[in-house]
Amino acid sequence: MSCPRCQSQSTLKRRTRTSLGYRIYYCRTCRRRFNERTGTPFNDLQFPTDIVLMSVLWRLRYKLSFRDVAELLWQRGFKISHETIRSWEYRFAPIVSQKLRSRRHGRSGHSWYLDETYVKVNGHWRYLYRAIDRDGNLLDSMLSEHRDKHTARRFLRRLLQTTDRKPLRLTTDKHPAYRKAIRWIVGRKALHRTDQYLNNRTEQSHRPIKQRYYPMLGFKCFESASRFCTAFDELRNYLKFELGDIVAPTSPQRRDAFNRRWSTLMAELSA
Repeated sequence: MSCPRCQSQSTLKRRTRTSLGYRIYYCRTCRRRFNERTGTPFNDLQFPTDIVLMSVLWRLRYKLSFRDVAELLWQRGFKISHETIRSWEYRFAPIVSQKLRSRRHGRSGHSWYLDETYVKVNGHWRYLYRAIDRDGNLLDSMLSEHRDKHTARRFLRRLLQTTDRKPLRLTTDKHPAYRKAIRWIVGRKALHRTDQYLNNRTEQSHRPIKQRYYPMLGFKCFESASRFCTAFDELRNYLKFELGDIVAPTSPQRRDAFNRRWSTLMAELSA
């Protein structure tokens, strides 16, 4: 293991470990000691990394409140308050989003479906812009306070930056802001469709965030709402079962695929 401070490869492994069980190393170059979590966002935590990540992923994946997650950890022998769970989500949910976004960079189909849905933040309705391709894979999502041409242009710029390509077809509703934004950002070569039946694909994709958002009784501030919605969409898209050659997958096949992706994500985030 290289030294996180001087990047030297001349390190020695100590026999002792930290109180959480992580290995301790000694750097011959800078003569400093470090452990497996030194230089990572989890270095100053008093709990194991897998417990912290599992708490954040539980919160994003399932319909659990901060107190519910704290009770589940209490049953496993970890006495953690719900405010600690809240601070972990504040710190590590953006890391989860960034990691999953980088995995799908440049991966998208040639047909995009754009739409927005309503999310209540501090008693006011806000707009969650979402985009998927023909296979239902997430392209990007963005929470905005307004629904106008400037927001549509900003969302399209984010889509082009994330996918690193321009689409051949775009399907939206009949809001006039999309037509001008598509001509300005994407160009006139892209086919813009506004058929309401074609846009049903995007309307159906809004269901998961709605089902997760309603039990929370809304968000208190715009920043937390944006952070949660982005991380939720990214995690759901990553854990989504891909049919491939399987026409009717069985429940064990779905569970096995879910466990493999969950374990892979935990290992990558802990590294």
